[in-house]
Amino acid sequence: MPTVELTTAPPPPTAATPPRRGGRHLLRSLVANRRTSIAGGFLLLACAAALLAPVIAPHDYRDIAGTPLTQGGVLGIDDYGRDVLSRLLIGLRTSLAVALSAVLIAGAIGTTLGLVAGYGGRWASSVIMRGIDILLSFPPIVLAIAVVAAMGPELVNVVMVIGVLYIPRFTRIVYSQVLAIRSVEYVEAAEIMGTGRNTILLRTILPNVAAPVIVQLSLSVSFAIQMEAGLSFLGLGAQPPLPSLGTMVGAGRDFLEVQPTLLIYPSVLIILIVLALNVFGDGLRDLLDPRRSGTDS
Repeated sequence: MPTVELTTAPPPPTAATPPRRGGRHLLRSLVANRRTSIAGGFLLLACAAALLAPVIAPHDYRDIAGTPLTQGGVLGIDDYGRDVLSRLLIGLRTSLAVALSAVLIAGAIGTTLGLVAGYGGRWASSVIMRGIDILLSFPPIVLAIAVVAAMGPELVNVVMVIGVLYIPRFTRIVYSQVLAIRSVEYVEAAEIMGTGRNTILLRTILPNVAAPVIVQLSLSVSFAIQMEAGLSFLGLGAQPPLPSLGTMVGAGRDFLEVQPTLLIYPSVLIILIVLALNVFGDGLRDLLDPRRSGTDS
């Protein structure tokens, strides 16, 4: 008689999430991409300079370091006799702190609202998304100018206004991702197994919407820096003597013919940081795109 081989059936699928790329693989892919690695290196250098600004700055940003409007020091002296390099480092620190704080606030609130709207039922979806639509109907820069002018030109107010303005970006992204994920097999399996809503949101859905949120965080920082620079340029951001990149651009425009570097240095730094953030964000998006999960960048 022929023998019959008995095989063991594979275990049934569970509610576990699909495998995701590890942090080491992502880091290697970022380094392998020349444009992304250059942008990331520049951003790390800028963040290190901002963190160490009080230590590495040649002078206190408030002290008189030389004759006004001369080429003394490394990058020159401004109209009040203060060292431009020292103020540029502190201005970079101020602008990055405002932008990062605002984007983290927007990311936390926007992600929470998107999760609730996408998985909380029709009533929650209608209320939250209609509120987001109303907020999107206002021009961001006009609304920011009006609110900061009414509340007062303080950095705390600037952070809060920028954070609120960028909440819709995260809410809409997370909302669309949750709508796509909630009907996937592993989410339905978790519901059938009686897993609570909060557990499904935090352990099953949230890890799978983290990738687009991370990409949006990096891209939103560049927009927040531009928004802060615009408000500071108009005198609604950092107040003297505290510098920011926007206030330095605003102050340098009055001396464009006498000493154009007062305008050029902060403007070029803003351009480089925004460009690096956009390139780095595009690289992250290519690596974290689920449709590219089977290929290497």
